[in-house]
Order: sequence, then structure tokens, then C-alpha cells
Amino acid sequence: MPLPRLFHVSEDPGIARFEPRPSPSTDAGVIGVAVWALTEAHLPNYLLPRDCPRICFRACERTTDEDRARFLGGADHVVAFEAEWLERVRTARLAIYEMPSETFVEAHIEAGYWISREAVEPVRMMILDDALRALADAGSEVRVLQDFWPLCDAVAGSSLRFSIIRKRNALPRRS
Repeated sequence: MPLPRLFHVSEDPGIARFEPRPSPSTDAGVIGVAVWALTEAHLPNYLLPRDCPRICFRACERTTDEDRARFLGGADHVVAFEAEWLERVRTARLAIYEMPSETFVEAHIEAGYWISREAVEPVRMMILDDALRALADAGSEVRVLQDFWPLCDAVAGSSLRFSIIRKRNALPRRS
């Protein structure tokens, strides 16, 4: 089976070599240091500024018809983030690095995470100046939220496949 195309998204366009570092989150279950990459199918989840809290979701084999109708409507994939971040998303300049897959191993299948325990030099890098257009081109529906938490809680309790990224950066829950 051929290895997948792997990517790393950064706001730094000058990375010539990725050195292994500790995981930014314990949720992935990776111990020790690693270089992180993700599959092309999961790339839309990362086409936002790094610290932007977001809720990304899609249907999977266990998704109920009710959850499909409630959360997706006609969308295949949704990326939702706080209105507070909209201007930063609009003006974000992201570097998308394609990584050589040879030293990577799958770390978390549902999240699309792959890791390398060795330093990695990217194969190529491209600049993305319009994250909203890139998300639309990838078939993702973008939703801008006034309050992050109701959708976050509802999606986490649903039958959808989801990823909630940087939720620690969301505005506090409303009383």
C-alpha cells in the first residue's frame, strides 16, 4: 500500500528542517518527541491560524440520520470557528509544507496524524493567502460562531467524526 501524501501547516514560511518536539496536546496519545504531519484528507482542519479554536466534523459509518440532518444539512465536512477569529482567518498567510512520508508512521487514524521520530526536510512549500477560499475549494462548509461552546458540546456528544482543535483558546463559556 502506498504511503499517503503528508502535510504540515504553519504560519512560518521559513522552516527548512522540522525537528522532533513534544506533542502540543495529550489527546493524540503520543509520548516523547516527534515531527507531526497530517494526511491530505485532514488538511482542511488545519487551514486556519494555528491558535484558532475550531470544531471540524463529518459523517462516518456510525453517524445517525438525525445527526446528519442536525449538523451537516447538505455539507460533507464542516469547519466552525468563533467570529472573534474571522479577521485573523481572512488575513492569515499559511505555509503548507509537503512532507516526505518515508520516516512517518500513523499515530492517530481518525485525526489523520502521522509522526516521524527523526528530523524531516519538507519536499516543498506553498503559501496560502486565502484560507476561506481554500476551505471552500476543499469542499468544506465554513461556519462562523457567536458562541463556540454549544456546537462544541453538541458535536462531541454526537455520532459524527470530529476534531476539536485549540478549544483552550476559545472565549469563556457564557453564563
